[in-house]
Amino acid sequence: MVSVVQNVAVDCANAYELARFWSAVTGRPQHPTDRPGDPEAQVLLDGGPVLHFNQVPEPKTAKNRLHLCLRPADTTRDEEVTRLLALGATFLADHREPDGTGWAVLADPEGNEFCVLRGEAERAATDS
Repeated sequence: MVSVVQNVAVDCANAYELARFWSAVTGRPQHPTDRPGDPEAQVLLDGGPVLHFNQVPEPKTAKNRLHLCLRPADTTRDEEVTRLLALGATFLADHREPDGTGWAVLADPEGNEFCVLRGEAERAATDS
């Protein structure tokens, strides 16, 4: 027997607005019934689990124990970082190396950390 990952749940203060941010990040739609003020909202990822945002009363107080790692599909890591910052992300830490390897750590509008890895073309160019 095995279990299948149904969704990745994110506790947050404003489920609809955070889902809206992640919808823009991933280019994937929110669930068609999501409305502003809803206590739960979802982003429907293509071929994978759903991103589920659940409104909770307590604020985020510590570093995430689980986070998403994003790999740009058709751009470079640095171009994607610039795009995500324009959407409302915050830059937290730079783990990019002079040889082009590494990643950047950002936070979504509610402070949830995530990483931006090198794009596919960048990885192919260095074979790693």
